[in-house]
Amino acid sequence: MDRSVHEAARDWLAAGRSAVVVEVIDFKGSVPRETGTRMLVNAEAVLGTIGGGHLELQAIEQARALLASGVASTQERAIALGPALGQCCGGVLRLRWQPLSATLLATWPPPTPLFYLQLYGAGHVGRAIATLLAGIDCRVQWIDERDSEFPATPSPPHIERLCVEPVEAEVAQAAPAAFYLVLTHSHDLDLRITEAILQRGDFAYLGLIGSQTKRARFVHRFEQRGIDAATLARLTCPIGVPGIAGKEPAVIAVAVVAQLLQRSGR
Repeated sequence: MDRSVHEAARDWLAAGRSAVVVEVIDFKGSVPRETGTRMLVNAEAVLGTIGGGHLELQAIEQARALLASGVASTQERAIALGPALGQCCGGVLRLRWQPLSATLLATWPPPTPLFYLQLYGAGHVGRAIATLLAGIDCRVQWIDERDSEFPATPSPPHIERLCVEPVEAEVAQAAPAAFYLVLTHSHDLDLRITEAILQRGDFAYLGLIGSQTKRARFVHRFEQRGIDAATLARLTCPIGVPGIAGKEPAVIAVAVVAQLLQRSGR
């Protein structure tokens, strides 16, 4: 993730590790990454990517040559992604190489998360979704009343685990325009959580695991409790992008995370 590159740059700077930041500062046409993408390079490691292939190999070589020279200078270069580079994207990238410094880091804002998500349920599907979200720049509160259901392996820092009761009380703590996924072990708990989210009404995405039959039953209950039709129409159930038929947890997770990215505009 671009955020992990930013955090590594901060850590390397604090530790006194020399490095070069390679940044895409402009582009035209079809390119693998866009303006603002950064890659961190030192003599031993490369973090992040500006698109891979020969483009990236050349960028790394130039960064390491700059490091080896000991010259604290900034360089810029336009690179065409054509046959001479062994890549056929057809666009042009303008790259900048800069030695990592406190001044540079101060002008490098961390990226805004793609979305904020409350993920309710640490069962098979919840764990599969959390695994995919580990590599995506988002912010997640992963909530379950059963601490034993969370995997033994720790989650990355952007996925916060919460073991609380009553679970539905956490809905009130979410930021406006948050994303929600409801997929607990209990239909009654799903109902309570989903109702709390619908009553708030300010969600950007609300996904409830289940079939069309489950949706119909839940919607009937919500109508009886006074939730308006326009709000109910924004409930996504079943969840996941259409056309993916598998019901294995990993397959459902791929379809659901793809839907989250669609709703986030990415």
